[in-house]
Amino acid sequence: MKLLETIHTPADVRKLARTQLTPLAHELRSYLLDSVSKTGGHLSSNLGTVELTVALHYVFNTPHDRIVWDVGHQTYSHKILTGRRERMHTLRQLDGISGFPKRDESEYDTFGTAHSSTSISAALGMAQAAKIKGENRHAIAVIGDGSMTAGMAFEALNNAGVQEDINLLVILNDNDMSISPPVGALNRYLARLMSGQFYAAAKNVGKSVLPGPVLELAKRLEEHAKGMVVPATMFEEFGFNYIGPIDGHDLESLIPTLQNIRHLKGPQFLHVVTKKGQGYKLAEAEPILYHGTGKFNPAEGIKPATAPGKLTYTEVFGNWLCDMAGADKKLVGITPAMREGSGMVRFEQEYPDRYFDVGIAEQHAVTFGAGLACEGLKPVVAIYSTFLQRGYDQLIHDVALQNLDVTFALDRAGLVGADGATHAGNYDLAYLRCIPNMVVMAASDENECRQMLTTGYHYKGPAAIRYPRGAGIGAVVEKELTSLEIGKGEIKRRGQKIAILAFGSMVAPAMAAGETLDATVANMRFVKPLDVELVRQLAAEHDYLVTVEEGCIMGGAGAAVAEALAAEGIVKPLQMLGLPDKFIDHGDPVKLLASVGLDAAGITASIQRRNAGSEPRLVVSNG
Repeated sequence: MKLLETIHTPADVRKLARTQLTPLAHELRSYLLDSVSKTGGHLSSNLGTVELTVALHYVFNTPHDRIVWDVGHQTYSHKILTGRRERMHTLRQLDGISGFPKRDESEYDTFGTAHSSTSISAALGMAQAAKIKGENRHAIAVIGDGSMTAGMAFEALNNAGVQEDINLLVILNDNDMSISPPVGALNRYLARLMSGQFYAAAKNVGKSVLPGPVLELAKRLEEHAKGMVVPATMFEEFGFNYIGPIDGHDLESLIPTLQNIRHLKGPQFLHVVTKKGQGYKLAEAEPILYHGTGKFNPAEGIKPATAPGKLTYTEVFGNWLCDMAGADKKLVGITPAMREGSGMVRFEQEYPDRYFDVGIAEQHAVTFGAGLACEGLKPVVAIYSTFLQRGYDQLIHDVALQNLDVTFALDRAGLVGADGATHAGNYDLAYLRCIPNMVVMAASDENECRQMLTTGYHYKGPAAIRYPRGAGIGAVVEKELTSLEIGKGEIKRRGQKIAILAFGSMVAPAMAAGETLDATVANMRFVKPLDVELVRQLAAEHDYLVTVEEGCIMGGAGAAVAEALAAEGIVKPLQMLGLPDKFIDHGDPVKLLASVGLDAAGITASIQRRNAGSEPRLVVSNG
């Protein structure tokens, strides 16, 4: 690591001789593999962008020139070269560095990302700002082929192509891979573009074997044939100067190309081809497995679990989806490029004709489901809570307004740990319960999750079932596809004076707190419609009510209880526990919940503090 240890800022990279850059890239890749194997994190995507990162910081004057990384799960090399190498052991840990770019972490992180397809818009804004301010700086967006499937990327291309004299470079990092395998017409189009390389290779061979007149004829035929196979690129039609494709692992190609582009005016589009997992054979062979890893031994690779653990909620959903598809031929499953993450691998294998991966296009996923529902099919949209935010207008106008029968399976609800604020599902209860016609449920264990999925599926209208990341409490999952009565909760424990109204993942810690406090604990199950009868009963039988949810307090489930009490004319002390009005960073999920008072000890302590002395009428608290 002799070279890498001398790099503290990109200025140090720019001091190196060109001949030193390839050895630097090798050291950087080796360091990445060693570091991520000890902390966990995104591996395949980072191994694939080592040379590109080195080349960008070598050619461009960062941070004066702005680099915007799309999604940002390929920025570990960037972090290492920009002064954070010594902190890589804290990656994605509490109080450590983020796994994504963050503006408040480094001046080299010019734009915070983690959701896809925002880079071109942001870089265009930066390029236009430089023009307005009279500053000579470049803005570079690095976007993967998977992220190019989202409409927002094309909105930005459409806008950028008509803006003249801006120093904007869009780099398409084409690794034929998003998180799930690539899908759609764009992928096929890029594959056709790649075929043009064969003509270039044939041209080089011709130079050495054909005499002059014959070579000239061959060149004309070659250009004609190439035009037939690879028409003028759509990126040129958008108004960009298209360059490529070039090998994204060849610094001898990357650096001269980028240096030439620096002197060009107007929107530029560079197409580089990389390989996910480059340099680590196991990741090259299985880039999905090594996309996001825990700790592992690089010499041995990721080993399968030796003993079966508790079912994850994602697995509960995947099993339910296959079982329900077997029971109802009208079921169709939809995912926005999250086949593995949402647990739909088995469903695709068993029901390929009813499986639809629409690419990273959450808005389209929702309205596509609405169209299917219009024709009498039963769409199930499997989507992370944080990603449904991107399809919110479609959820309201295309699904709920028309009261269409679409079921939403919301994975990763609540805090998600190492991925941090960008991936946390903190707001779904608040943003869903205000929409007419919606049924909103929160699962407290694995079996209840299955029951709720069945309930939502049979409900004749839009329904959302939220469940957290990871494993549940270890509840036995029944094979039957049984439904729950809509809008009805249950009392899990009877106690004295205090009633805790718990939603979803908070039922288990609320039960533990209830034992300590001798409090009644209710599993409310439904956020909408709320079990008002149960709320009324608990208010009548207890002196003090507490709501607990793993979601934002403002507008959430606790607010629904407060509204119900007000509507019923019931005046009763009410304490609302949930996530505070701030974005919560990455870290161990258990520690994060404890930090906001949503573990058993925190719930107990919050209630005890509020009951010591005079009781307030209404308390909003995060512990």
